[in-house]
Amino acid sequence: MTNAPIIRPATPADIPGITAIYRPAVLTGFATFEIDPPDEAEMARRFASIIETGYPYLVAALDGRIAGYAYVNVYRSRPAYRSTVENSIYIAEDMQRRGVGKVLLNGLVAETGRRGFRQIIAVIGDSGNAGSIGLHRACGFLFSGVLHSTGFKLGRWLDSVLMQLTVGEGDRTPPD
Repeated sequence: MTNAPIIRPATPADIPGITAIYRPAVLTGFATFEIDPPDEAEMARRFASIIETGYPYLVAALDGRIAGYAYVNVYRSRPAYRSTVENSIYIAEDMQRRGVGKVLLNGLVAETGRRGFRQIIAVIGDSGNAGSIGLHRACGFLFSGVLHSTGFKLGRWLDSVLMQLTVGEGDRTPPD
C-alpha cells in the first residue's frame, strides 16, 4: 500500500460508501448471514443506533474514498454482558489484502478499549473465511470455537467462527 489509510470516526456522509462496501458482501459473500442488502436509509438507521448507544464506528479513508469500515455493537442484551461487544469489519473488495483491514481493526480495538469495554467477540461467518480469521489473529484475537452449520446462504450451510480479544483491564477488575 503506497498510502496509509486514514482511520477516523464515521459520519452520516460516509453512509453511501459504507452501503456500497456492504452490498456485495451480502449478495455474494459469507461474512454476513444477511440475505438482502439494506439500502442507504437502513444503513443510516443502523449507524445512528450504534453511535447513539456509545459504540465506536470507524472508517478507513484511502485515495479519496471509504476503503473499509468497522464498528462494535452489543454482544448480548442482558446486563452481565455490558462490558463485552461484538465487532464487524468490512473492506472494499479492491482494497482487500492491502493492509487496510489491519490498520482499521487495530484502530477499532484501541477505541473500544478507551471506551471501557473489556472483551471483543468476533463472530466470523464461514469457517473457510481465511482472510477474516487471519486478520483477527494478526490483531491479537484468539480462537474460541466454531458453531457448526448455523446459517444457510447461497445454497450451503455456514459455520460461525468465534474469536475473542481482551482489551483494557479485561477480567482483572470488575467493570464500572
